[in-house]
Amino acid sequence: MTARPRKTTAPGLKGLQPLPPQEAQALKDMVAQVAAALESGQDPQSLPALVAPRPQDFLWDLHLLAALGTLAHPAVPPLLAALFGPTQDKVRRKALKRTLHLLKTRGVAVPAELFLREEPPRPQPSAGPPPLAYVSPIFGPGERYVLLEGPKETLGGNLLVARVSDMQGFRECLLLSLKRRQRQEFWEHLRSQGLGEMATVPAAYAVGLLEEACRHDAAAPGASRYAALKERIYAHWARPEAAPDLEQVLPGLNPAEHRRYLEQSRQLALDPLFFSWLPAAAEITPWMQKIKEVQDSPLVLSEQQQQVRLDGVVEEATGALYPQASRPYWRRRLQHMAYYLDLQGRQEEARAAQAAAADLEESHKGPLSEENPFLKALTLQALMLAWELEKKDRGAAAGAGLVAPPSEPLIIRR
Repeated sequence: MTARPRKTTAPGLKGLQPLPPQEAQALKDMVAQVAAALESGQDPQSLPALVAPRPQDFLWDLHLLAALGTLAHPAVPPLLAALFGPTQDKVRRKALKRTLHLLKTRGVAVPAELFLREEPPRPQPSAGPPPLAYVSPIFGPGERYVLLEGPKETLGGNLLVARVSDMQGFRECLLLSLKRRQRQEFWEHLRSQGLGEMATVPAAYAVGLLEEACRHDAAAPGASRYAALKERIYAHWARPEAAPDLEQVLPGLNPAEHRRYLEQSRQLALDPLFFSWLPAAAEITPWMQKIKEVQDSPLVLSEQQQQVRLDGVVEEATGALYPQASRPYWRRRLQHMAYYLDLQGRQEEARAAQAAAADLEESHKGPLSEENPFLKALTLQALMLAWELEKKDRGAAAGAGLVAPPSEPLIIRR
């Protein structure tokens, strides 16, 4: 007579990040199918076909191990050993060993040969420079560079250079092997391209960005190269699960601080770090025409009335150039830039970016609410630059308009 599988509480789940609801349901259904097969006395040799481990998904495999460990049946230990015995991953091996021990304490027969023997310690490589991680600022299209630097023996090169996009995943991924002088020339080249302001970051944060890019589009350029190296990156840099939660890392802002820093976020539009966030000239052109229509209007308007109409154009342009559907991307970019600025020791600018990001998250804003100050300042800056360029092309003398001499206030202001 076949022993009926007993279901108990899943071991090893304490402290483990939960699966997304859809994944959790898929796991529950899979384990229920295994339980039904055990109860019906199905051939144990057929059980592995009912289970789908994911070598590239660390979290799924740990949840799968824990869930199968709830089935107190003599066929479960051989099933677990068949699925996870060959793994070389230390975390999975440790989880397997723990699950087998728990099954044994519940009275399930576990053959001694199923317990994994500890591998002899591998010889440690000679001491070298510690693995390092760097990130660039985020550029307008949501792209940034992520660099991992470490001993050549680790990856086959000493510098991994990846360009990742928050909308497209990997744009490129290169593995370089540079000598000291070549490394110096490489950094000088980055500086000449405007990429010299790299921030040294926790390794887990950089690996988390690479992992996110790979999940976004596994077929993107460079994703396959990263996938081939990521187990070694996990071992020598960090695992992505250890990446800092920016909501926890960045300090909280009370309402008064939020209002003050949100107002200061306008100044970020004048920072070279954010110049690539400005709308393109082609996007600005229709709004330049609307500005001219306001200024050339046959109506006799007071300075205050004209100001109100011009400000309305800037508000409308901001909403069109940074549409609501794109706001989650801009919010995330601002939050990551707040972290970048914080790491660079620029706390005031970091808090301003943080406040602007939080403002974009607010869902209670009504249709009459004013635009995000930071995005509005970007729009205004783009209009001012376009106006200056047009004046230069016309060769006209400086006069009244969107841009005034530094000693005079702008016509368009809040």
